[in-house]
Amino acid sequence: MIAARFLRDGIDRRIGLLLAILLAAAVLVPLLNLAVPPTSSFHMPTYLVALLGKYLCYAMLALSLDLVWGYCGILSLGHGAFFALGGYAMGMYLMRQIGARGVYGNPDLPDFMVFLNWKELPWYWYGFDQFWFAALMVMLAPGLLAFAFGWLAFRSRVTGVYLSIITQAMTYALLLAFFRNDMGFGGNNGLTDFKDILGFNLQARATRAALFSISALMLSGAVIITAALVSSKYGKLMIAVRDAESRTRFLGWRPENIKLFAFTISAVMAGIAGALYVPQVGIINPSEFSPANSIEIVIWTAVGGRGTILGPVIGAVAVNWGKSWFTAAMPELWLFALGGLFIAVTLLLPKGIVGTWDEWRAARRARRLPNELAPVSEPSLAEAAARTARHSIDPGPQPAE
Repeated sequence: MIAARFLRDGIDRRIGLLLAILLAAAVLVPLLNLAVPPTSSFHMPTYLVALLGKYLCYAMLALSLDLVWGYCGILSLGHGAFFALGGYAMGMYLMRQIGARGVYGNPDLPDFMVFLNWKELPWYWYGFDQFWFAALMVMLAPGLLAFAFGWLAFRSRVTGVYLSIITQAMTYALLLAFFRNDMGFGGNNGLTDFKDILGFNLQARATRAALFSISALMLSGAVIITAALVSSKYGKLMIAVRDAESRTRFLGWRPENIKLFAFTISAVMAGIAGALYVPQVGIINPSEFSPANSIEIVIWTAVGGRGTILGPVIGAVAVNWGKSWFTAAMPELWLFALGGLFIAVTLLLPKGIVGTWDEWRAARRARRLPNELAPVSEPSLAEAAARTARHSIDPGPQPAE
């Protein structure tokens, strides 16, 4: 019954279309890469498969921000931290899989630890030689950080721009910490030179195609979970907190608990996106904690349209496609283009692409309402009364037959 109610209320037509496109891409893209010969015009190069997979990870990251910003009113400028923590958890697993195949041939220590004269593996690296443990840490590390941060911030009733600044300070503090060599995470260079995942060669075409399909399926799952949350009773409470937090509190609800749950779920989703991103890109370093990256996530969500589920996916793919084109054709103009895009969206499309489209469709539908649905005017009532009166007048005596 719950599943049927969700399918009826949570997934509308366009979300269903998005899921259909993602599922079709999960099948077609690997086929075009693996089954179609390179001489065919329908062949998809391996580099493009990895690039599209990266876009899907970014789309999942933008969707995680949309859950808290679009539906709960929490503008987080630190979501890049959760993304990076998930990426580091996966990177630690991939580093442990290298073993003795590293440059220094040490079966226990990664190359950067051997270079820095580390004698033994730090305790917080234990367990990362097992995939299940790494997968658990991918969710626990960002989830616990978000829970601890949200517990302190939301119960202190920190809101608005102050909360945004604190989230930005959080990711900047992590940036500085992970840059240090003595932290044991590779310092400035980060983690790289990965060999395989679950025994499969990361450079193989089949592995990259499989990672793309997994990314598409995980994004589909994130879309379904987000739609289920926002269409439930809890989703109505999120919107109530976003629009009138004080009134929600006066009605007996605890807005801090509502925001804390959404913030934690959003962080876990961002961590999973980071874990999928690392094996496809091949590196994770402290630059992922950069506050500028978190601001870019906000731009993706704003361009697509926050509070729409579909919008962040479109915004992330469109902006990053533009970034790939600009950085190749005119690399020196990319930052100016990004800033101009943000200003243009703020001034011309404040509701984003999807939000503006919905607004235009609603206005068009209102103009095309049938005339019979319009309210009857007073002259029309008067005319109807006069017509009735004329028909009710006695016609007088009739001529004899």
